[in-house]
Amino acid sequence: MKIIPLFLLLLPLTLQAALPPHSKAVPGGIAIIDLGPASGETPVLHYKKQRVMVQQDQGRWKAVVGIPLAAKPGTERLTPAKGAPLTFTVQAKDYATQHLTIKNKRKVNPNKQDMTRIRGERGRINAALTHWRETAEVKTHFILPVQGRLSSPFGLRRYFNEQPRKPHSGIDIAAPEGTPIRAPAAGRVIDSGNYFFNGKTVFLDHGQGLVTMYCHMNRIDVTPGQTVTQGEVIGAVGQTGRVTGPHLHWGVSLNDARVDPALFFEDLEGLLSRNGKL
Repeated sequence: MKIIPLFLLLLPLTLQAALPPHSKAVPGGIAIIDLGPASGETPVLHYKKQRVMVQQDQGRWKAVVGIPLAAKPGTERLTPAKGAPLTFTVQAKDYATQHLTIKNKRKVNPNKQDMTRIRGERGRINAALTHWRETAEVKTHFILPVQGRLSSPFGLRRYFNEQPRKPHSGIDIAAPEGTPIRAPAAGRVIDSGNYFFNGKTVFLDHGQGLVTMYCHMNRIDVTPGQTVTQGEVIGAVGQTGRVTGPHLHWGVSLNDARVDPALFFEDLEGLLSRNGKL
């Protein structure tokens, strides 16, 4: 297996293809759908009522579709603004199980006051994750946002204090508090805040429904509306919100579906196989 050194994964990529390096039509994956020759206006499509990214690749239009972790195996439908619906097939995928012990019981079973706060925060978080910015080019080849150890991979079926919760919708990178967090690709800060579960959080918009989120930070160095370049520091690792120790929870959202961040790296197998530092 070819392993790319860490410093190469951290370097900005100057020559980038229009599509993510990898696609897997599974829950939490990405489906690439050929729409035909790239002529005329960019096609407009929706999946589960969300606008879908469309990019040019080798003279053809390609839809880049994020598949929710909750998707069932079988046929899914894309709805174009013009013409008949398009279909694609989602394959089954099994994810591992993780059991975590949370000392702060309120972070597992929030009280009434906590639930009022959580409901109030939900709309703001959803607005960031469903954000759409029209742009012709989207950078879909990422660098790692932080140096550290992969402590929780994507898609885990999680149990907090033996109580089942939603699957893990990002990856956790354990690192000392204060470790710099860098933008994996150029983008714009949609929002930032301090949330009950996610702690101090930043949302970056990369265009056409591709949004990344950074949770549990101890410091935020950017402000909403600010443009950032690939590799620019946006804050630092912390342990705010629901955590068992200092780490970055990094999520990638595509058309409001949380997808595996590993799909945005050239060295997919090497990234997934590392037990030490990412």
